[in-house]
Amino acid sequence: MPADANAAGDIFGGWLMSQMDLAAGTAAALRARGRCVTVAIDKVILHQPVLIGDEVSLYTDIIRTGRTSMSIHVQTWRRARHSHETVKVTEGVFTFVAIDDERRPRPLPPEMPR
Repeated sequence: MPADANAAGDIFGGWLMSQMDLAAGTAAALRARGRCVTVAIDKVILHQPVLIGDEVSLYTDIIRTGRTSMSIHVQTWRRARHSHETVKVTEGVFTFVAIDDERRPRPLPPEMPR
């Protein structure tokens, strides 16, 4: 939307990063079967701009799990409104820690079979 863009019509990188954090947080919560918090964001690369009106799709992949934490690779792809072509525009690695009701780290449960 226009409020999320600079004067040149490019979407703010911070807006894209917030969408990436939301997508990674969803993957983390599913894996942890509960609440998680972002503790680090690494290797974010902004390959190409996203323009006002583009459709944005995000994809996640859990690339590492520890006792309480996990690292999630996130890719963002854009599609111009009147095109079928998709282009990767950002990627990065987000690290989350599973937490309990007192907001303290808790062990990840065993992975569920697919």
